[in-house]
Amino acid sequence: MSLLVVDPGALSTVQDLGRLGWAHLGVPRAGALDRPAAALANRLVGNPTEAAVIETTMTGLRLTAERGHWFVVTGAPCPVRVDGVPAGHGQPTWAPAGSAVEVGAAETGVRSYVAVAGGIAVPPVLGSRSTDTLAGVGPPRLAAGDRLPVGTPLGPPQAHDTPRPATPGPLRVHPGPRADWFGPDALDRLCDADWSVAADSDRVGLRLRGEPLVRARGGELASEGMVLGSVQVPPDGQPVLFLADHPVTGGYPVVAVVPADDLHRCAQLRPGDLLRFRRAGLPA
Repeated sequence: MSLLVVDPGALSTVQDLGRLGWAHLGVPRAGALDRPAAALANRLVGNPTEAAVIETTMTGLRLTAERGHWFVVTGAPCPVRVDGVPAGHGQPTWAPAGSAVEVGAAETGVRSYVAVAGGIAVPPVLGSRSTDTLAGVGPPRLAAGDRLPVGTPLGPPQAHDTPRPATPGPLRVHPGPRADWFGPDALDRLCDADWSVAADSDRVGLRLRGEPLVRARGGELASEGMVLGSVQVPPDGQPVLFLADHPVTGGYPVVAVVPADDLHRCAQLRPGDLLRFRRAGLPA
């Protein structure tokens, strides 16, 4: 059983929970940026949480179901059609053999998730089926003509499930290991500012624009390990919030770290959207 990729849109990749436990060898984790949305999609079609899904970016994609499949789309709201007939977003839908499945452009947010009963069964690499867009580990980005194998369904669709609403408000931050490079008020200045999402943001990191964070000391920092959610500040003072495909090392100081539980919200921020931070432990 397989799916034929007719049009992959701007960027569509296969993602699961990520490639954990390899950072010490220089391999990033990758994985779905909006993990709650991906997990919901899997639940809705009866898959385990770790099953691989398709992550689309802004413009959706088009597929042909070469066999009949149950599928669902979650994440960024978008039109969904089977042979031109509208289907519900977040609603398990049957795609008959030979049918055309269209996931349209995101109406809000950025990334939608397509889960198929049985999961996308591309061969795993280092224990994960995720595409790493920075390191090139895992399956390549989807291209027209690709055929995606589908696993054996484990259970019926679970149509009673509902999406989890997004948590409003600023992203929480903890002080980073190099906050002292920016003076004692560095975290306050980060949290007091409005930051705009830059157009060159991607799965590697959310690039932010605002009043630059000025270093309190000069010199260079030796390359050191980077964790998911690190807020790294290059010489121009414009922070970069590292996401799933981030490098495992970096040479710029990390002023703060965003907890992993907040990062899924970054998956749906568009260029120009405003973002704020707050110290972890303080009220929103």
